Amino acid sequence: MDELKVDQFHEKDARLFRVMEHQQYADHIMTTTSTPGLLAEALKEDFPEIEYAATTTWEDPYTLSIGEHSIKADGYHVGSDYFNIFSYGLVQGDPSQVLADKKNIVISKSLAKQLFNTDEDVIGKVVEYQHAKEFVVSGVFEGTPENSTAKFDFVLSYEDYKDDNSWVKNWGSNGPSTFVVLREDADPADVSNKIAEYVKGKNEESNVTLFLKKYSERYLYGSYENGKQAGGRIEYVQLFSLVAIFILVIACINFMNLSTARASRRMKEVGIKKAVGAGKGGLIVQYLTESVCITFFSLLLALGIIWTFLPQFNEITDKHIELVFDLKFLASVMGVLVFTGLLAGSYPALYMSGFNTIRILKGEMRGSLGELWARRGLVVFQFAMSVLLIVSVMVIYEQIQYVQNKNLGYDNDNVVMFEIEGRVEKNLETFLTELRKIPGVVNASSIGHSLIGRNNNTSGLKWEGKNEEDRILFENMRVDYGLIETMGMEIKEGRSFSKEFSADTSKVMFNETAIEIMGLDDPIGQVVRLWDEYDLEIIGVVKDFHFQSLHETVKPAFFIINPENTWRVMTRIEAGKEKETLDAIDEFYKAFNPGFIFDYSFLNVEFEKQYAAEQRVATLSQYFAGFAVLISCLGLFGLAAFTAERRIKEIGIRKALGSSSTNIVILLSADFTKLVLLAIVVALPLSYMLMSMWLERFAFRIDLSYWLFAFAGLVSILIAWLAVGSQAVRAANVNPAKCLRSE
Repeated sequence: MDELKVDQFHEKDARLFRVMEHQQYADHIMTTTSTPGLLAEALKEDFPEIEYAATTTWEDPYTLSIGEHSIKADGYHVGSDYFNIFSYGLVQGDPSQVLADKKNIVISKSLAKQLFNTDEDVIGKVVEYQHAKEFVVSGVFEGTPENSTAKFDFVLSYEDYKDDNSWVKNWGSNGPSTFVVLREDADPADVSNKIAEYVKGKNEESNVTLFLKKYSERYLYGSYENGKQAGGRIEYVQLFSLVAIFILVIACINFMNLSTARASRRMKEVGIKKAVGAGKGGLIVQYLTESVCITFFSLLLALGIIWTFLPQFNEITDKHIELVFDLKFLASVMGVLVFTGLLAGSYPALYMSGFNTIRILKGEMRGSLGELWARRGLVVFQFAMSVLLIVSVMVIYEQIQYVQNKNLGYDNDNVVMFEIEGRVEKNLETFLTELRKIPGVVNASSIGHSLIGRNNNTSGLKWEGKNEEDRILFENMRVDYGLIETMGMEIKEGRSFSKEFSADTSKVMFNETAIEIMGLDDPIGQVVRLWDEYDLEIIGVVKDFHFQSLHETVKPAFFIINPENTWRVMTRIEAGKEKETLDAIDEFYKAFNPGFIFDYSFLNVEFEKQYAAEQRVATLSQYFAGFAVLISCLGLFGLAAFTAERRIKEIGIRKALGSSSTNIVILLSADFTKLVLLAIVVALPLSYMLMSMWLERFAFRIDLSYWLFAFAGLVSILIAWLAVGSQAVRAANVNPAKCLRSE
């Protein structure tokens, strides 16, 4: 429920859309949220169906100051309609006017308290931004709620961003996001069709097709493959909903099995009630009511457990869920209660109410073959589900280990990265030179990329032999000298950039994939043309490296020397000396860049965040599998205990005739072992198919080895033996004299 509510709190949710792009290339269609920087205002002007439109840049941490007091806060630039589109609880200021002036800033209540020690009467106060500009507070908003994908502390006017970034005025450049609110009488599908070719009308060379995507759907349905919507986080919501239902059904099966197995204890009760006039319908209602009552008390116990462990659950899932008994939650809980009670009680109620009165009272009732096979079928089903979950947990764990330990083509361990700002931006070469002198710093350089995802790409590259009709997208990595060496990338052929060669600013390096796509057999020394402006000579080829998650194949990329357009410092520090080195860098940074905060992160940590969803799936799957196995074993344990109880006289006779305890244990365990083996046979092919489908989302993945399935089967058998064996051993050690005394 928490996942389904993300981004749905905006008042205009039904009419709020993000404008997205399908970009056509030679070998694929790429779908992106990046759009031209002029798109929002142009769409609003040209399409009367659009009521509001706003451009936004991307959230980043910036330094805000009041006098000598400086803090880091997340913010970005947005269009003037922003607070007419999104409902972030503007408590001070007019939504239509707070960003009317390019020198305005709108801040959250929490940021206001950090800056001014109050969130009242702050309108009109001046805030210094990046120790370079001053902005006037024009509005205060409540803040971004937990179920918002956008997390920020302040916003500035997009007009201010345009003044400093002329590239956003070019229809051929992409980067910002565009959001629109349609008028109430507008048809989203119709508007989406109307704007589809809009960018091509502004730029003849464009390969872009626009479309509208409902803003609140983007979180759950954010995955696209070759221009088609292909799931997203909704798959995990569906997966865990399905697993929860499976576990509930497994518990219901236990109730059914144990109820029908122990029905002989209630035969006389049923016979007498029927003899004195009780109808079948009345008995069904009685048994269903008993089942619902048991489920109700189970629910109360479950709510207590949830209340106790919710903080731990939130920690695992990185959520902030609270147990709020609103109408929707209570309705859902009551639905689960009724479903579980009726499902669990249905078969026992129908089974016991169908007993023949005369045969019951004569003591002639015996368990039927159909009843026996139904019970066995239920045991097979529940253990098959348990085996499926065990296999899933193992495969997910192995894949996560694989992606975390795979050679990425560079060394991302002990690499500290931080943004270039303030005096560092103006004196980057001096800063890097002094940074390298700090004890514990192995090397340092800068890059206009994060090495995590696609940040900057272009199709404006030409070379000899290229088909002019083909659009091929290359990742553009602008770097400073020493970046290749700092990251530990391997040179396949040629050389790296070096200050010893004065002309290296007109050189380029590609990765292996790029050279392969370009079809260059002997690339070193060949010349390529970038944006029909720059001729660049190829001096080196870097072995392929992963700058996206392992969900994606390696994309073509190139490096050019362009320190002026780098925005992140990459610093490799010595392993084992992280703390003292970081302290020294912090001290140096504050002295070199006064007024700015040394805000850093480790590259390997940021890289692993790409797999946060899979990590949580892996963790939750372990708990789910544990619950499923535990509940299955409880059922097996109960059935084994009841079976042993029913066969106690047989066991006594066998022991009196000389059977050993071992023979008795084998006798009692054999039937259950056969059922578990059958469950394994059913579950393993199904688990192979499902896990193969899950692994397909990774371009780089493990092989499904036979030992995974063999181990899962072995674990299942051992667990079943533990559950059944304890009761079998107990029954086998009973004194025959006690068993047969009543005879």
